[in-house]
Amino acid sequence: MPKHLPTHLNPRSPLVLDTRELPRRPGVLRTVARTAPAPADLGLELIGVPEGADLSLDLRLESVSEGVLVSGTVTGPVRGECGRCLRPITDSLVVTIQELYAYEHSTTVETTEEDEVGRMQGDLIDLEPVLRDAVVLALPTNPVCREDCPGLCPECGVQWDELPADHSHQQVDPRWAGLSQLTRQEE
Repeated sequence: MPKHLPTHLNPRSPLVLDTRELPRRPGVLRTVARTAPAPADLGLELIGVPEGADLSLDLRLESVSEGVLVSGTVTGPVRGECGRCLRPITDSLVVTIQELYAYEHSTTVETTEEDEVGRMQGDLIDLEPVLRDAVVLALPTNPVCREDCPGLCPECGVQWDELPADHSHQQVDPRWAGLSQLTRQEE
């Protein structure tokens, strides 16, 4: 058995699909609609799906000659913080997944690398790896609360939106202070 696969999948796990009711004849199709809790660490440093959040799975399982083709969408909530101003971000995410899971002892298993196609374990399919890949790749690496977010003042760390228009940390060198008085008199 390949190293990266668990030794035994739990058929009652919400992200494990049981294909016993799907005949191994090419062209046979079954749909699966379920809600599953999100696994831990599903995301990036600043944004991700909260652990245990409800993920809506709307999937098609299609029997093909070498395995089962799983395709469909996964929808779930996303939480994080803005990479510019650190405000909380709340959103939802819809990702499309499509993965071939090869039958054990099929030609596909024998002729491909372990990470090229998914592998079935008996009649069970583990959706977590493909779900994790799809969600993480769909998330922004530098999320923002809005496109024109000005961020934080680099000097005091206060959000620019909350500061007055004339906010400044400019320190005048005392040797030049007299010159700044001249420019104020001219205005």
